[in-house]
Amino acid sequence: MDVLVERVAGLDIGKKIVVVCVRGPGPGGRRVSETRTFPTMTRSLGVMADWLVECGVTLAAMESTSTYWKPVFYCLEERMTTWLLNAAHIKAVPGRKTDVRDAEWIAQLLEHGLVAPSFVPEAPVRRLRNLTRYRMQLQGDRTRDADRLEKLLEDASIKISAVASNIAGVSARAMMAALVAGERDPKVMADLARSKLPRKIPDLTEALTGHFDDHHALIVGQLLARFAAAAQAIADLDGHLETAMAPWAHE
Repeated sequence: MDVLVERVAGLDIGKKIVVVCVRGPGPGGRRVSETRTFPTMTRSLGVMADWLVECGVTLAAMESTSTYWKPVFYCLEERMTTWLLNAAHIKAVPGRKTDVRDAEWIAQLLEHGLVAPSFVPEAPVRRLRNLTRYRMQLQGDRTRDADRLEKLLEDASIKISAVASNIAGVSARAMMAALVAGERDPKVMADLARSKLPRKIPDLTEALTGHFDDHHALIVGQLLARFAAAAQAIADLDGHLETAMAPWAHE
């Protein structure tokens, strides 16, 4: 089988170590391999990159193993052409010998052009993705906390969500904060309604009549604090995202 790339490196990445196999031309036109193992700490990866450059490697490839591939990929991408490979695609290529290491197998596939790289966005887009994904996670946390709040209030026979459609809204949170602070008069709490809810004060008064005790107050107080922290984090992220997305404003 023809060799399409003269000097390649296959990398088998774990959490603590990365096994690197370099393949290139040897005596008599044979292909030879050299394998080394490096820790995945930042300075060790720098040593690994220097070694690959010294070996004349022009193309390095690795499997997309969990998130462990990221530090290795980012270390190499500015020094040589670096590919991220789909693990399922590698397994689908026939002909592997059972005693061949993962790193060497990747290198062999690479030199013969039997694999293709997955898409890895450039650094600015990667940073933007991290921000947007984290924002989505925060929103998911808020949704789960809202569900916890509703279940806990049901346990206390407090039916705010039966009257206020948004239990995470300003009015509902003000009423829950009053409950946490020790207020037990449903009329006083119902008067905290804002926006369109004041017209539902009689219903809110009934909804706020229940059996809310100190253990409910402890948990609700913590959930409200999580709500406030998530809201502030999302607001901060929105500011960063607006700046980060500026280069793509025309799109």
